[in-house]
Amino acid sequence: RHLYINDQKKEIFCMSTSFDGLQFPVNPTTHKISTSQTGKAIIAEALSIVDNKASMEALADKNWRKHYPIYFKALVEHGIRSIKNPITIATQGLHKAHHSFEFYRQGQRYLLKDIMNDIERINLHTVQFKGQSQQAPEWYVPYQGQKLQGQALLDQIETWQQHGIIEPSHADALRAAAAHPEWFDLSDRTLVLFGAASEAGPLTWLAKWKANIVAVDLPNGRVWEKILNTIQQGNATLYAPCTEALTADTAITVLKDKLGADLLTQTPEIAHWLSEHQGQLDLAAIAYLDGEKHVRVAMAMDSIMQYVSEQKADTSLMFMCTPTDVYAVPKEVIAASEQKFIQRSKAQQIISKSISSLTAQHFFKQNLHHLIACDNGQEYGIADCLVVEQGPNYALAKRIQQWRATLARHNGQRVSINIAPSTTTHSVIKNPLLKAAFNGASLFDVESFTPDTTNALMAALWVYDLRHPQSVANPETPLEHPLELMMKGANHGGLWRVAYLARTALPFAALYGFADEKLALKKWTKRFKKST
Repeated sequence: RHLYINDQKKEIFCMSTSFDGLQFPVNPTTHKISTSQTGKAIIAEALSIVDNKASMEALADKNWRKHYPIYFKALVEHGIRSIKNPITIATQGLHKAHHSFEFYRQGQRYLLKDIMNDIERINLHTVQFKGQSQQAPEWYVPYQGQKLQGQALLDQIETWQQHGIIEPSHADALRAAAAHPEWFDLSDRTLVLFGAASEAGPLTWLAKWKANIVAVDLPNGRVWEKILNTIQQGNATLYAPCTEALTADTAITVLKDKLGADLLTQTPEIAHWLSEHQGQLDLAAIAYLDGEKHVRVAMAMDSIMQYVSEQKADTSLMFMCTPTDVYAVPKEVIAASEQKFIQRSKAQQIISKSISSLTAQHFFKQNLHHLIACDNGQEYGIADCLVVEQGPNYALAKRIQQWRATLARHNGQRVSINIAPSTTTHSVIKNPLLKAAFNGASLFDVESFTPDTTNALMAALWVYDLRHPQSVANPETPLEHPLELMMKGANHGGLWRVAYLARTALPFAALYGFADEKLALKKWTKRFKKST
């Protein structure tokens, strides 16, 4: 069937289905969805120009769920080799993704790439809601029961840097933020939060910083009650989507059940609603969903960001990366990891070698310490911190965001993308294995953070990226390599500098974490470290 819009023929697909909104493609032969087949196809296309052999191997791989780290690492390896490759990879990967995912409405199937123009939309109205506080903007870092400000904050930043928990560039950004309290008055900016109520998001801080906050989250009374109460207690102004026009004096008890828009089913409505907003927008992709929904919401946010950026050229983008991924890193990070491996005590060497042998290197495999030459004359290493158990869908969702960030900055947009530390959010600690791994990670000098600490640090990093003229977020700041966009400002919690390949050490950390929960091993470990 064909549809004519503006005298152009557009193909749509009709089928009887209960699907609604953004979906993985249905296999025309089996009539089933395969997230693995789609993921393989996207990664293979991203690799196709830089390494056709690896691209074909990815397509043919019969055990994608186990082997996907091989191909994600290949993307980084080839990305390092040439300053042109990250742009090629991002362009290919995003093109394939937008031509693969589908969107369903009223029984009709569209390609995601066509929905902004081909679907008849229901207009969204804007509801404005102001906070009641008159307090001046303030920034501090909640940490282990303390409220870190001034010298205490600077001392803690120095401690984190000295212990390799944060990169020097992250520490420098935090110091600059502490030195410029005027940056935190955000009354001149309009910040859009996709997944506004996200536990790891900056809503609580923006609500204290006089920001103009455009909140996008599910139409859910509980979610919006949380958002509205947060705004009410602060000094910010909220702008929220609604399918009906409401009066300015509508009470919270009514508003909470009226506000919201679904990123997965109202993608084109949200995109057009934002593009009609007056003034510059800063778009933050912070929404998270479990499993394959995470890829779909990542694609929804990407589709909206792409459209709004085309309509409003001064739009900036913000992403938060996960530390459990694979990254290009400066060679000094590799040197630090190698030094840690060399400086292990005799007892550590014997124990780790024995366990590694017994488990066929499942535990304690040495980290990657070789360097890769780039055509810019520099050498970079790889920090492979992928955790296989998180699955290929999670890795794909985060890679889509990296691709958009890389491509957008290359095309002249301001892009804030920083690695956030492992954080004990509900979505993480509800998984007993991950919770135990976090509890035991200190055994390898890795630190996980509580949500309130992560929120404070990453919100400040976003402000730094928006305010500081020399931030790498600014497209006018020269980079020697496009992948430096992800290298700078990283708070990986120490994962980059671990002596062992992260996924071969974290399972042991989980065992240690489980045991510590029962036997209080950390207390004995501290005594052992002091005595040795």
